[in-house]
Amino acid sequence: MKPGVIRRLYDWVMRLAASEQALPALALVAFIESSVFPIPPDILLIPMVLAARRNAWKYAAVATVASVAGGYLGYAIGYYGFNALGRPIIDFYGLGDRYAALKASFDQWGAWIILVKGMTPIPYKLITITSGALAFDPVMFGLASVASRAARFFLVAALLYFFGEPVRVFIERRLTLATSLFAACLVGGFVVIRYL
Repeated sequence: MKPGVIRRLYDWVMRLAASEQALPALALVAFIESSVFPIPPDILLIPMVLAARRNAWKYAAVATVASVAGGYLGYAIGYYGFNALGRPIIDFYGLGDRYAALKASFDQWGAWIILVKGMTPIPYKLITITSGALAFDPVMFGLASVASRAARFFLVAALLYFFGEPVRVFIERRLTLATSLFAACLVGGFVVIRYL
């Protein structure tokens, strides 16, 4: 995707964040980002929480529910129309190499992949479409998606709620680092619980 197109989409989403339609826009962006849209809902969530911190948890919940619902659309694209729609979407975003690597490790680590990668800036659409294409258990897909997307959006909302503007700057500059550290802590916690 060309940088100019991404910039125009980004500017459009930022205008939505400042409008009265911000909450429905957040739900829409979270829904379609899970299957086809290139802009993550964080860019709406961040300014919305900073503008009305008392609503941080509501915004994170809306982003989570809409993202998981959109994830099932991505799952359906992979399951029912991978060759017609899923593969072209993955190729459009230049994710073909990532798809091949993800597919190779899905048999052994399926739920963990959804759980961990759903919290990171790795395009969630890659996870949802791959899950459908591989006919991953839809209930397990949903549970892992809820856990990962809630962890991501509630972490962003909590950091902004408690620490405000400095956290926004950090998140925007180092989103990969912030979510990767959180994912590592979460997985580490599960490993400790399982083996102790």
